[in-house]
Amino acid sequence: MRSFALVIVLLLLSGPGAGSAMQLLNASYDPTRELYKAINARFEAANQGVSDERLSIRMSHGGSGKQARSVIDGLRADVVTLALAADIDKIARSAGLLPEDWQHRLPHNSTPFTSTIVFLVRTGNPKQINDWPDLIKPGVAVITPNPKTSGGARWNYLAAWAFGASGAGGEANARDFVTRLYRQVPVLDAGARGSTTTFVQRGLGDVLLTWENEAFLATREFGAGKFELVYPSVSILAEPPVALIDRNVDRKGSRALAEAYLQFLFTAPAQRLGAEHYFRPQDPQIAMEYVDRFPALEMRSIDDFGGWTAAQKMHFDEGGVFDQIYARAR
Repeated sequence: MRSFALVIVLLLLSGPGAGSAMQLLNASYDPTRELYKAINARFEAANQGVSDERLSIRMSHGGSGKQARSVIDGLRADVVTLALAADIDKIARSAGLLPEDWQHRLPHNSTPFTSTIVFLVRTGNPKQINDWPDLIKPGVAVITPNPKTSGGARWNYLAAWAFGASGAGGEANARDFVTRLYRQVPVLDAGARGSTTTFVQRGLGDVLLTWENEAFLATREFGAGKFELVYPSVSILAEPPVALIDRNVDRKGSRALAEAYLQFLFTAPAQRLGAEHYFRPQDPQIAMEYVDRFPALEMRSIDDFGGWTAAQKMHFDEGGVFDQIYARAR
């Protein structure tokens, strides 16, 4: 794999001419706004002083499922950086915009960073929410997004299901636990950032189920001193992948630049930026630098659900378990 800097130099030397602009569009999920603002600035900086051509990375953010639908419906994204593989699979299978084996084109199944699902509570933890069973206690309001539109919400759901299935009763117990949990949910926002806004700014709910990085962001920037992060006994390894949208980059002539951009996500500078924004880096050396930031946690994997194709079909497709559960919960 060539370094991203070399690829950029070659692109700039062979580009359309001084003073022109090169643009990429990255369609991403909600909680990556701050991360990609930093990554894009670093990537664009590689262009400075190389030529007169301007490099610009534009962003589109939203719930992961909604973003996938937008790309299928015609959003001309060069790359997608979404919350889960199932959403990129849908782009491949429904629209044929990229090959179905897209995950094999980059390291770690095309996943530059990982995360997990945690609880965010108000300072002092007034409802004493310390683990999953506390979410279904009377009077506890749980904030989580809609699994139909939000990738983070699907990770939340599967983490809760994994806990429910870990005890006696297996799947039956998991179904009962998750049904009871959704009875505690007063509103389903479209995306993870919308749920953060509901909890942090609107003051609704006693606990927010969210990405680890989003919880850290809330404690540091959205409400310093107002919130606490709680790690449950069991969570899930959340793996948000990235992919090139072949048909779009070939139409736009941006393939080499888009490939360099995605490759950059796996380099040490980007891995370090990920860790600084509370995403768990894949690079083991960078991970060691931030080991105190990310506590060890028992995590289930999507493989425990048979992979995303099986999980999506069973739980989140029309008429699946979530639809059944939510109807009962209401």
